[in-house]
Amino acid sequence: MAKDEPKRIDLALQGGGSHGALTWGVLDRFLEDERLEIDGISGTSAGAMNAVVLADGLYRNGRDGARQALRCFWKAVSEAARFSPIQRTFWDRLVGNDGLDHSPSYLFFEGLTQLIAPARLNPLGLNPLRDLVERQIDFDCVNACARVKVFVTATNVRTGRAKIFRQPELSVDTVMASACLPSLFPAVEIDGEAYWDGGYSGNPALYPLVNNQGCRDLVVVQVNPLIRRKLPGSAREIINRVDEITFNSSLIKELRSIQLLQQLIETEGLALERFRSMRLHLIHAEQDIEELSASSKMNAEWGFLTRLHDQGRAWADAWLETHFAALGHHSTFDLDAVFEDTFTPLSAVKGMAGGEDSASDGQSNGQ
Repeated sequence: MAKDEPKRIDLALQGGGSHGALTWGVLDRFLEDERLEIDGISGTSAGAMNAVVLADGLYRNGRDGARQALRCFWKAVSEAARFSPIQRTFWDRLVGNDGLDHSPSYLFFEGLTQLIAPARLNPLGLNPLRDLVERQIDFDCVNACARVKVFVTATNVRTGRAKIFRQPELSVDTVMASACLPSLFPAVEIDGEAYWDGGYSGNPALYPLVNNQGCRDLVVVQVNPLIRRKLPGSAREIINRVDEITFNSSLIKELRSIQLLQQLIETEGLALERFRSMRLHLIHAEQDIEELSASSKMNAEWGFLTRLHDQGRAWADAWLETHFAALGHHSTFDLDAVFEDTFTPLSAVKGMAGGEDSASDGQSNGQ
């Protein structure tokens, strides 16, 4: 019996600091499953790092190489963090609190970043993460990898618009631009333009994947909660929730645009646009994400990262068990249910109005 062709998927990977280890777990499970073929990846910040590490390992040693490269990258992140002055307190370690909200060094550094510009706070431009990315990733391999398309999103500081970097222009600069939080680092300059974290304009950008004619199944791996059941009370919780809303707003807008495009395709019968009628899927566990504090995004202890990895694997495993059969056939993420208050296509409104007008005309003619 002939072996079934693997199902092709595109992946959209959000940023989220150390919470990107959740995405590492999802990727690890997907790479293990030979029923799947990853066609394209769009990533922002930590999502961009996961994407280029995967492409590097995939080019050199296939699926197993990609899985090993991801593990080595996150292990290196953890090793580097051991020398950081920002650490959990003894009490937090004792009670199992993964956040840094009670860490004096974290609170002191957070206060400084609110008052002093990064260029003055760090005049030498030291960035251990940049050095780590440069050591761990061979961008010649990333750019030569034809098995997966990689798109990295950064935000142009002047225009506020998303800039999509892709092969063969990916480099340590493009990845660091995608992960450049303006409160921590000076803007990254590329070809005379300054860039900040891509999360402000695309977390991650979906349109490069929508324009990818080779694949119509788009899987969004969400590590930032859209919904929080508990209202923020403290000043810190309010700031954290504002940041979450800000970094999710671009994703929500793109999902709305996709929904509107799909409605137009269906109601207008736009044959030339049918290749952009995506089948959308979402992998996340809202409760798991909600339980993680915002400050834990700065926690890179190996035990924490591996626990997040295992959670991500469990998400992917549960999702595949439930939804694998839907790949290639239909969406498992219902945009209509999420955006009930979105625009109704004009053609549908016109058709409804036309029907009412016709009925009125008929009544008038009959009188």
